[in-house]
Amino acid sequence: MAGSGYAAALDRLTTTLGRLPGIGAKSAERLAHHLLKCPVDEALELAEAIRTAKEQVRHCQICYHLTEVDAPICGICRDERRDPSLVCVVEQSRDLLAIEKAGSFPGVYHVLLGRLAPLQGMGPDQLTVDALEARVRAGSVRELIMATNPNLEGDGTALFIAKRLADTSVQITRLARGLASGSTLEFASRDMLADALAGRQPF
Repeated sequence: MAGSGYAAALDRLTTTLGRLPGIGAKSAERLAHHLLKCPVDEALELAEAIRTAKEQVRHCQICYHLTEVDAPICGICRDERRDPSLVCVVEQSRDLLAIEKAGSFPGVYHVLLGRLAPLQGMGPDQLTVDALEARVRAGSVRELIMATNPNLEGDGTALFIAKRLADTSVQITRLARGLASGSTLEFASRDMLADALAGRQPF
């Protein structure tokens, strides 16, 4: 924002906010001005929350979900009511949280920390595929549910993992796809209808 007419400190704040995902130049400018206008305590509380999160939040030693330094194993992995042999594989912790909100999954998770995207420099070494394979080969997993996003990269990631584990006895499934309850065929996309037909069930 060189030459914007703002003070250098405000320019820096706006530029920094603009690096956040989903925040454009105008949104960054509005946020920066809001932070200047709000009470000092409120702004510093945000800064302290960011600092604390960066210092305290870590990845679970088992599933790579987010946890804190004083709890190296997350609450889900520690929950004895869950079935540790049923593992749902997701790309990010926010995907895990979406499934948890449904309140019906009895198993545990494995967070890949991304998906295969060669053009963005995301290969197997940047993911937690090796750790997932080690969990499976340890013999305690009976089923992997592939819950990667239903797009080209998500499906490619799931296929890569399935091939890596093809010589094991673990059952590999994926989330059902197709028509949502209450939807109409008229507004369904081609891919949605194709998945619905491929995943049809006995009536």
